[in-house]
Amino acid sequence: MFTSNVIPSTIALIAGVAGLIIYSLTSIISKKKSNDGNITFDIAACAVILLGTILCFATSNFLFLGAATLVYSILVILSRKKPEPALTDIVEEPLEDVQEEEQPVFDPEADAKQKKDAEVLKAGRDFMVKASESFADNEGLLTLLDSINKSVIEITGSDGGAILLIDEFDDIVTVKTFSGTFPPPYQLPQDLPHKIARVETSFRFAQFPLGETIFGIAATTGKAELITDPLNDNRIFQNEPEDFLKLGSYIIVPMIVKETVIGVLALARKFESPKFTEDDFSRAQTLTDFASCAIQNVFAYQEIAEHSELTKESEIACQLQKNMHAKTTFTIPGASFGCFFTGTEGVCGDYFDVIPCRKDRISFVLADVAGKGMNSLIVMVMIRAIMQLVVNTQKTAATILNWTNRGITGKINIDHFASLVLANYDSENKMVQIATAGNAPGLIYHESTKEIEALQITSDPIGVDKATVYTDKEFPVEAGDIIVLYTDGLVEAVDSSSKQYGVDNIKRLIQENAALKASDISNKIKKSLKEFCGSAKQHDDQTLLVIKIQ
Repeated sequence: MFTSNVIPSTIALIAGVAGLIIYSLTSIISKKKSNDGNITFDIAACAVILLGTILCFATSNFLFLGAATLVYSILVILSRKKPEPALTDIVEEPLEDVQEEEQPVFDPEADAKQKKDAEVLKAGRDFMVKASESFADNEGLLTLLDSINKSVIEITGSDGGAILLIDEFDDIVTVKTFSGTFPPPYQLPQDLPHKIARVETSFRFAQFPLGETIFGIAATTGKAELITDPLNDNRIFQNEPEDFLKLGSYIIVPMIVKETVIGVLALARKFESPKFTEDDFSRAQTLTDFASCAIQNVFAYQEIAEHSELTKESEIACQLQKNMHAKTTFTIPGASFGCFFTGTEGVCGDYFDVIPCRKDRISFVLADVAGKGMNSLIVMVMIRAIMQLVVNTQKTAATILNWTNRGITGKINIDHFASLVLANYDSENKMVQIATAGNAPGLIYHESTKEIEALQITSDPIGVDKATVYTDKEFPVEAGDIIVLYTDGLVEAVDSSSKQYGVDNIKRLIQENAALKASDISNKIKKSLKEFCGSAKQHDDQTLLVIKIQ
């Protein structure tokens, strides 16, 4: 069957068969490593091609090789199908891969919580906006408190709520706003009828001492409280038997700004309502923090506005006060005088005047009106007007003070009385007549003895009692004698260590400088006082009037 070309054909046949076998072996190894396809068919294909080759050479019949090649091709095609994964392979697959393909499960409770938290943040922003809007409104604070209270009630699902603020001057906490149903956790007054309207009205205007009732305790301790079992809480009082008075659950949160309690936010649920939860408590605390900041902003604005108004008022009053002081450009027959006035912030009511009313009389007036501001200025103006009218008479200094007192008393607030000294100097007869009202100190230096004598007569201030009768003190003077009138603010001026200037410094400077003119003595005392006080803040006007007899 073989021809002359048998050798080359045989070599080609062997090479082809070898190529098929190598391809099969390579496929078997590759699939075993990657688990990609079925290696069983590749093994069977390799075996078939070997068997067909052996039979072809043994029988010299190429039909065996052809049939083996056909079977080989079929087995190779079948081997490309990827095998099904074993059960152990499925179990060993990572769990997280399966979970990633699962659809998320909707949680209504988590979704509701998320919405509530969003409401809390929005409410906090709203509190700040409403606070800024309330600045221009006289009732802005109360409007803000009402808005805050209603928002907190709604977000926390409360039946009622209230905001209480600590009084600035008394140790009490006062209800400023109230809304909804709030079973009172404190003992009601015995004479209060147990009617819903009467109880609510009583609570709306209630005040509680600090440290008493749950409101006063929270304001004192600064500790927030979640109360779900009020019957076993000795801080809570049960008012029975009416159903609307039955205790439910409560949230009490102090309103704290910079470690200072400014008030209390209180929430309540009725007896039949679900009790407050920790989530409700947490939200109430967050809302209270927002509310505290908003309220404090209003307080700060009101303080700035009030200070600004007082500053403007004080500036006007100070200017008018200075305009009323005596002019120092004129001369006085038989005497010289010097003076100075140092005002503190605002106006404290020091006033002095020199009135050359008659040829034989010159009146020196020095007054210290209690209080500050425009009210003090009004009293000062009234005293000055009366004095300008009545000193030009033959009446004594005491009589003039009696008239002035009757004209002032009952016309002014008792808080704005005045200490006053009136000294009438008769230049022709060298006589001085003095009357004082209240604590109006004065000194006289006697040139002949070099001694200093106090000039003061104990009496009521101007404006206290219309029936007060003042008395005169009259004495002769000589050339070189010095009369010094001053207000309390001068001797009570303090240095940086709060030590007072005192009257002894004035006496010393008078004796040391008695040979100088009245204006020079005044300047010496002013300089000494300024050096003594330094940069220390003073709390009262300082006024001095020096009269030297020539």
